[in-house]
Amino acid sequence: MGAAMRRIQAGNALSAFGLGFTVPYLYVYVAQVRDLGASTAGAVLAVFAMAALVVLPFTGRVIDRRGPLPVVVGGAVLAAVGALGMGVAATVPAAVFSAALLGAGTAVMQPALATMIVWCSDPSTRTRAFATQFFLQNLGLGLGGLIGGQLVDVDRPGSFTLLFGIEAAMFLVLAAVAGTVKLPRTSSASSSVLPKEAAGTGGGGLRALLKHRAMVQLCVLGFVLFFACYGQFESGLAAYGTEAAGIDPSTLGIALAANTAVIVVAQFVVLRLVERRRRSRVIASVGLIWALAWIIAGYAGLGHGSQTMATAAFISTYALFGLGESMLSPTVAPLVADLAPDEMVGQYNAAFALVKQLALAVGPAVGGPMGAALHGPYIVTFVLFSLGVSVLALRLGRRLTPVQDQPSLAHQRSRVVAVHKPETVAAAS
Repeated sequence: MGAAMRRIQAGNALSAFGLGFTVPYLYVYVAQVRDLGASTAGAVLAVFAMAALVVLPFTGRVIDRRGPLPVVVGGAVLAAVGALGMGVAATVPAAVFSAALLGAGTAVMQPALATMIVWCSDPSTRTRAFATQFFLQNLGLGLGGLIGGQLVDVDRPGSFTLLFGIEAAMFLVLAAVAGTVKLPRTSSASSSVLPKEAAGTGGGGLRALLKHRAMVQLCVLGFVLFFACYGQFESGLAAYGTEAAGIDPSTLGIALAANTAVIVVAQFVVLRLVERRRRSRVIASVGLIWALAWIIAGYAGLGHGSQTMATAAFISTYALFGLGESMLSPTVAPLVADLAPDEMVGQYNAAFALVKQLALAVGPAVGGPMGAALHGPYIVTFVLFSLGVSVLALRLGRRLTPVQDQPSLAHQRSRVVAVHKPETVAAAS
């Protein structure tokens, strides 16, 4: 990594570390520590998510017109103000307003940071850059949650104020680090990986993006991916585990820790296996792995085994999800970048972030009630969704160019040219 990429990755890791301090405890903080009630806590979480849906449709154009750096710095400062406000919020309006600032700030940073990574990489290094980002994000979130858990005390509101203060400081550090990054004047995305339909759209905006069929298919695939996995972690799957499998609530923390541990341990091992394979087939493999994870979850709740076996199966489900996530990080995000025309990288990243946010909003609303009451249909539904990931990935592969689907081919071709060029020159002389 160059100096710019190292600073981007370091700032991204620090912001994730700050988020890890507070996100797991936001509901408890609002409902119990500030004694604002469960309904207010639910409203705060909803506002946190809705703020992202409001700002993301406008974020991409700003990134493409002004560059990603001002958006990252502005988003980080906005998130820091929201975190500080949340740390001292004692009334419902203050908590809701702070959640809106925090949600909006963190939302706009995602596509802006992704665009910075695109600008500071090329198709041959982008896969590893996004895998590193995902690894550092999960490491930061895990360490932040672990340390934050040792500091919080529901009987001491000041302990939560400290956590939100640390989170705000991490966002300001991200703004300061990002401000020192020297970005190239233009995106380094290679036009050689663009399909004909994207290269010929011209202009920009939502209409141009919707005409790009491969990107539309990738957005549909992304919605299913996030709906069937991330949208269920803390809602439907957690409800299913406690209601159907009889999992102790404390075991949910162990399962999430297993998920993070698999990602941290397996990320770069998996990267070596997938970076020279077709992206569409890697994503299709993730669908099969997740289908297996849901079947194992079905055994945990419906298999009538011992409680120990049910607990082990439930934790294994989260671990298998982590394995799939480590396979997605070096494939999906770089593919969004490789599909985007140079002048629309920010809009493509923002559009995909919006799809992800929609899936994270719809996922709990659908999966939560099903996981709590309709145990058998819940498992069958998400086994089918996981298999749908495989089908959609293979269909997407038909719309990708060979280099888009397998970027290592471009590197192999350049090596062949480098080897044969001297022979050609020698023969001509």
